[in-house]
Formats: sequence, C-alpha cells, structure tokens
Amino acid sequence: MNITYVIGVIGAVVVMLVGMMFGGTEGLLSPGQLKNFFDPASIFIVIGCTVMIVVASFPPSALKDIPKHLKVVMNTKGNNPLAIIDELVELAQVARKNGLLALEEKGNQQADPFFKQCIMLIVDNNDADQAREIMMNDIEQSSARHEAGAGMYDKGSSVAPAFGMVGTLVGLINMLKAMDVSSGGGNLGPAMATALVTTLYGCVLAHMIFGPIANQLRQRDEEEMLCKLIIVEGIMSIQAGSNPKALREKLLTFVAQRQREGGDKKGKGGDAAD
Repeated sequence: MNITYVIGVIGAVVVMLVGMMFGGTEGLLSPGQLKNFFDPASIFIVIGCTVMIVVASFPPSALKDIPKHLKVVMNTKGNNPLAIIDELVELAQVARKNGLLALEEKGNQQADPFFKQCIMLIVDNNDADQAREIMMNDIEQSSARHEAGAGMYDKGSSVAPAFGMVGTLVGLINMLKAMDVSSGGGNLGPAMATALVTTLYGCVLAHMIFGPIANQLRQRDEEEMLCKLIIVEGIMSIQAGSNPKALREKLLTFVAQRQREGGDKKGKGGDAAD
C-alpha cells in the first residue's frame, strides 16, 4: 500500500473535520457541528456533475482504465533502477562471452515486455540507430498514454470547483426565491447552506481526491521512464560491446548518489498505467 498517499489523504480529511468542530457551543470541539456541513443537494450537484463531465470528456477506453490507475496509485512495488542495472550488466557479461545471439534465451525469460523487445532488437542484429529510434518511440508513446490518464484527473480537479460555484448559484437563487414575503422565508437557511457548502465540496473533491491521484500517476510515469531510459542506454552499450564494469558505472549515473550507495531493495517492475 502507498503509505504516503494514504497518510496524506486521511490526514487532510481528519484535519478538516477537526477544524469543522472548533468553536462550537459544546466546548472546544463540537462534533455536533459536523452535521452543518452535510448537504445532500450539494453532494449531488458537485459529485454528480463532476463525474458526468469527466465521462463526457473521455472515451470509454480511457474510463475503463480508472481501476488500473487506482491500483497503480496504491501499489508500493515501484520500479527499481538498480535491479535493472544489475540485469543489464549480467547481459553484457553473457554477450561478451558468447555473443549477442546468446541473449535470445535471456530475452525470452524477461517478464517486462519493453525490456524483452529491446533485447530482441539487438539479437536480431538491427542497425543501432534504428534500434534506438524504435525504443525511444516506444518510450514517448508510453509516456503520452500515461499523461492522458493523469489528464483525466486534472479534468476532474478543474471542473469540481466550477460545479461548486454552480451549486452556490443554485443555492443563492433558491435563497432569493425564499425571501418572498408570501413564503415567510422558511427555506432561507437551507438554501443558503447549499449555496456555501457546494463550494467547499468542490474544493475538497479537486484538491483532496483528483489532484493527488494525478500527481501520483505522473510520479510513477517518471519512475518508469527513467528505468526505460536505463534499459535503452544499457542495451545500446551492450550492442556496442561495452565492458560490463564500465557499463555499470555509466548506468549508475542515472540514479541519485544515495541510491547508488544504499541500494534500493524494492522489486523491479513497470507499474505506471499504460
């Protein structure tokens, strides 16, 4: 489980709820005040309209990936550059000893489709420039798909506050209608509550739900792209006949100094939504 995401979101909710309870008549904290912030009409307007606009803005093929996106956000098994570097050094040793064709078996055993494709490109004796072009194009297109997924949550984050304002306008209109003398003004309070609470709901939905998910997806994309760039550089160096020791030193420049020294024990795997 992604503990930082869970702590951040739950912590923000708790802090907000505690803030809502401050200053009541029951003492320092008044739990009874929380009911003042619950308004079914506001929830219906903000959440309902935001979800519908997101649905209207993206094709079914993108919407069906939402469960996958949430799985990526909650998954703690990130990409491990050091494990990939170790694999590439091992491949370099095999290639120097037995030739590039000996990598075919290693490629067939590789679980990562991108890693396997890169190995097979040099096993098939493709031109170095052509092989690099294919690999880099794969990386660019994969990153574009990931960005499109994150963009869906950006859309939700941008429209939620707008529908909070829509709810505010609805509440104000009802409030003004309730101010008619003939009606006795009996609906003034609930209408005003809807007018104010919808703005709150819109901000919460945008900045506590959609925003963090989009940021998490982009972070995972950056991690995956780094590992893919390491694979490309490593595979091209193997094709050029680089020394395994020199290859390790070269690839270690892609990772932070603290990672080189301390090591990252997480398992390797590409988990950004693709």
